[in-house]
Amino acid sequence: MATKKESHVMLTVHVTDRLKEVPNVQKTLSQFGDVIRTRLGLHEISKGYSSPEGVLILDIVGEARGRQLQRALNKIRGIETKLVVFKH
Repeated sequence: MATKKESHVMLTVHVTDRLKEVPNVQKTLSQFGDVIRTRLGLHEISKGYSSPEGVLILDIVGEARGRQLQRALNKIRGIETKLVVFKH
């Protein structure tokens, strides 16, 4: 009998004001650190400039916990999230 594979859960997070909201975002991510397998942060940067916006891509263990993290992040002003679940 074949075993069911775990879904791949990806949460993308758009932060519109990185400098202002980073403490709240980091606190929330730390609370869910046990289910964040991979975290990638992207923002534009050049000499003397750092974009106020940024994007996080999170690889999450478990769809239910991914949805909980999504709801927690959406409570933070200036945050927009998208959850993608790849089922097998």
